[in-house]
Amino acid sequence: MKAFKKRGALTHFQILSEISKQDPHLKQKDLADKLGITIQAVSENIKTLIELDYISSKDGRSPYKITQKGIEKVKKDAISLRKYSDSVLETMNHYKTIWPAIANEDLKKGDLVGLYMEDGVLYAHKKEENATGVVLEDAEANMDVSLTNLTGIIDVVNGEVTLIIVPTIKDGGSKASDLDLIKKVYEKGTNSGEKINKVASAGTVSRAIINKLGLPLDIEYGAPHATANAARKGLNVLAICVGDMSKSFTRELEAEKIKYNIIDGKK
Repeated sequence: MKAFKKRGALTHFQILSEISKQDPHLKQKDLADKLGITIQAVSENIKTLIELDYISSKDGRSPYKITQKGIEKVKKDAISLRKYSDSVLETMNHYKTIWPAIANEDLKKGDLVGLYMEDGVLYAHKKEENATGVVLEDAEANMDVSLTNLTGIIDVVNGEVTLIIVPTIKDGGSKASDLDLIKKVYEKGTNSGEKINKVASAGTVSRAIINKLGLPLDIEYGAPHATANAARKGLNVLAICVGDMSKSFTRELEAEKIKYNIIDGKK
């Protein structure tokens, strides 16, 4: 699309197109609103278009009129834009949206498979499910498989998050934390009695506590966002965080409408 390679070329095209509609009441503010740019930007572009003899104006103010040279410019650019759009549409018509999953059994190209979520992972097998897809390439069991034509709804119930807030290092850190309580919470699971699937850590004190208790550390970096994401995939997460770091977790969880429980981990 060579016509729009130069900086500001597309804006020039848009302004000329609007002016070509011959609205005598067209103001710079109208152009700014339509194009989503500032009035100052419109003014600068109009000045350039006048200098290029694409539009004419008395004292650089409205009403603006497109010149014959401007009309030829718009036609040429419009044809270029149409050709580009047509090529994009042609590509999109042949494009297939592809989704990855784990094959629960050997699958063949063209198989209609059922999709289900387990432990936060999307699986495909030949059994009937509420969501289905079509296999694009042969895949062995336990390997990744490419799918297309996904339809239906994948049954996923949001997991729960148990948030334990432990003291900062200034307030005693791990020595001031109730390690027995944290261990019991992990073993007991969520308020609903379901097991904890993942453990998240935010802060050095939390990492030390997890090491001390021998808990698995699944989520450490970007923990608030990753915790909410894991819960959206049906996983129950125990998140141990230091002091005010809990605010980042609650913001993420409330934004995603994830059920959570806060426990004070201080002795």
